[in-house]
Amino acid sequence: MRSRRGSATSATFQKHRGAGPWRNAPRAALSSPLTLLVAGVTALLSCFLAGAAVLHASAAGGATVAAQAETTCPDLYGPSFIQRGIAPETVPATLDAVRRHAPAHGFGEPRVAMYTPDLNNVEFAGTNYKTRLGYTDGGLDQLTLFDGSRAPGMWMGKDLFSQAGLSLGTRGAGGEMPPVVGVYQDLLNPAPRWWCSQQALAVQQRKIDPAGGAIVFATDRASFFQAVAAAGAPGLESMRITFDAPVPATVAEAEDQTRRASDLVAAVRADLGPGTRLDAGAPFAISTEIARLAQENVRDSILPLAALSVLVGLGGIGTVGLQWYQRRYRHVRLHVTRGAGPLALGGLAVAELGVALLLGGAAGTGLAHLMLGVYGPPGAASAPAKLLSVAAAAGVLALSVLLLAGVVAVRVHREFQLGRVSGGRMRQVLFWLPWELGAAALALVGWLRLVERPPLQATDPVPPIDPLALTYPVFVVLTAGLVAARLGWLLLAASHRARFWSRPALQLAIRRLAGARAPVTGVLVIGVLALGTLAAGNGIANGQRNALETKSGLFVGANSRADTESPIGTGEVPLPEALRGNSTVVGELTGTGSVVLVVDPATFAESAWLGDFDPALLDRLGPAGPDGVPALRVGHRPSQSAVLPNLGNAVPVADLAMFPIIGGKPGYVISRASLSPQQLTGVPKWTVLSELPLAGLTGALAAADLAHPNEVSRQTALDALPFLLVEWTFSFVIVLGGVLGVVAVLALLVAVEVRRRQNALAGALVLRMGMRPRALLRSHLIEHGALAGMAVVTGVACGVAVAAISAPRFDPARWLAPRSAPPDPTWFVLGAVAAALLVVAMAGWIAVRSVRTARTAELLRA
Repeated sequence: MRSRRGSATSATFQKHRGAGPWRNAPRAALSSPLTLLVAGVTALLSCFLAGAAVLHASAAGGATVAAQAETTCPDLYGPSFIQRGIAPETVPATLDAVRRHAPAHGFGEPRVAMYTPDLNNVEFAGTNYKTRLGYTDGGLDQLTLFDGSRAPGMWMGKDLFSQAGLSLGTRGAGGEMPPVVGVYQDLLNPAPRWWCSQQALAVQQRKIDPAGGAIVFATDRASFFQAVAAAGAPGLESMRITFDAPVPATVAEAEDQTRRASDLVAAVRADLGPGTRLDAGAPFAISTEIARLAQENVRDSILPLAALSVLVGLGGIGTVGLQWYQRRYRHVRLHVTRGAGPLALGGLAVAELGVALLLGGAAGTGLAHLMLGVYGPPGAASAPAKLLSVAAAAGVLALSVLLLAGVVAVRVHREFQLGRVSGGRMRQVLFWLPWELGAAALALVGWLRLVERPPLQATDPVPPIDPLALTYPVFVVLTAGLVAARLGWLLLAASHRARFWSRPALQLAIRRLAGARAPVTGVLVIGVLALGTLAAGNGIANGQRNALETKSGLFVGANSRADTESPIGTGEVPLPEALRGNSTVVGELTGTGSVVLVVDPATFAESAWLGDFDPALLDRLGPAGPDGVPALRVGHRPSQSAVLPNLGNAVPVADLAMFPIIGGKPGYVISRASLSPQQLTGVPKWTVLSELPLAGLTGALAAADLAHPNEVSRQTALDALPFLLVEWTFSFVIVLGGVLGVVAVLALLVAVEVRRRQNALAGALVLRMGMRPRALLRSHLIEHGALAGMAVVTGVACGVAVAAISAPRFDPARWLAPRSAPPDPTWFVLGAVAAALLVVAMAGWIAVRSVRTARTAELLRA
């Protein structure tokens, strides 16, 4: 009955008195700019997190697409058609079918590549040579021409041209072949990226058994078919039709391009009929599926964290509503006496703070899009994801407005219509609920899922990431924050027993903290959660990045590696000039259960990947002595034998857990100076380690006519995607921690602002009673410093510890040493302490400034 009467009175009041206070609310809000700032920033952060979560997941998919595109041949992003062992006359039919259907599916002019098998008896200048004839659309533009022109005819590799002593204009096959009109640089492994899909056919493989012949390219299709007929080729080994399709930037673009490629393949198959031998498909489909799984993996992983962050932001909006109610209490009471109801006063709060919320939400949404390259994975977000992020941010903004109005309306209803000033018993019940036990239970569930996480299998396109396992670090930190808040609440409840009046600054700080237990515990929880998630996310994300770098460095041994011939290892043939000063030669022996590396200490220290290894240990290696061969012992096991294969016994001069190439397996590292020339000749395997990229290493070896099989580089030695997925996921945890840190600072400033009048009055009185302004400042610094110090110690310690515990569990390649570990947290700790000191100084300055600018008489009258 009372509520209906209030509503009717409110309607009468609005009808007869107008809506002046509501209409002038935005101007009235300017009386408290800090409240406007806090409301706007809180909305900014909430909308930023809501939009950033969507964009982050989409960018992870885009980054995966980009990574897959780098490992896929450039002409295989679209459809691919291959026919093997066919007659040349069947090519036009297939090509015409593809050309007719391609435009309807969004593809342009096809690229055709045709190659014959190796022909053993192609005659040039009276001598038969083993050659392969080839042609590819646009291929001449991708070759280096030494001599000749692009006139119709054949381009011959420089090696065969020089060996045969030919001249331009020579016709092979008894004069039946088109003339040799150009001489090009032979393609060698690794070939330029443009030749990727044709590498097995276009690259001269003279160093591999069975040997491949030199490649002779035709300048046009007519010359190719003429050469094939003249050389008596039995047919074509391969005919390939591909397209220069654009590189997809997002998962949506990759899926669309893959779908159109599959549709084109189906149309061509239907056109040619079932009897055609056609190997066709969309090669990028597998990469698209991997990118889609990666996007969904990251999305599902950060979804619980995003929901938690949005709830924290909404909690901040609720706090702003309570702060507004306390600050505007006299006006609220006046409006209630004039007939305004709870909903109307909730609308008044929205009218005053709505503009700040709207501007903050819009700014947060815009920042989420503009700063994606800073906080998100290095990929593009799709257009649907951008729209969804805007919708998510708008939804959070709408919830913020409703929550603000609801908090004020409920508070007005309880106090002025039900006569209840506070929650009373309900607040006590909420306090004594074991929230920390619930958070600990969730952390335990996450830990169990993390421990049970299976190791990565080679057949898994994307490593399985359990979202519950990823929440383990966050819930551990939350548990620590709740426990700290519980202890802080109990200590403050018992603080009335504290007697430090001989130190009035400390006593006043304790009393102020005790008088604001609820805001203090709220700030403490958010602060611990912020610093803890920052420490854990930073440690795990950087640990994955360091693990990838370390594992690949140990596996390869340098930036690039390639096996080479024994004369290089024994020193009979020097390293090519291009490799001197940046490369080293390493020998490898096995046979006694231990891997034995033969190194040159001087060049190895300069060119190999050493990581944290102390290169001074290499100086302990040297010639063999009467007791044996000085050696670095790696991965020692009790059963490890000291006998070296045909070299005597090893004399360990140092023990190492791991070493490049050997890894963590049992082994020894010895100097080549300890081996005689005959022993060097007996080393079965020699490898060149280089600081150069792989193309520079193999190019230098090929130019010196040296074999270089088993080449590998650090960039391709390991699949980086599993490491990147974990890093991208925890990079969002870092974003969450940073946002929570800002929320904690805002909550502290809100607490100072809420008690501004109270602190000003109390401060003015103690100054009148003789306390010095410096002592009052020290008192406020003690108050805020104790709160910040507890948050920093608890949050950082918990975050660093949980990162150290869980980082090895998130390692996707646990089978390869070393295990993932977080980096040294010293700089993070120093940064957290510096930020806390800055916030404490700012809060203390604001509190003391309110005292100095206050007028005691006006405070007493209020």
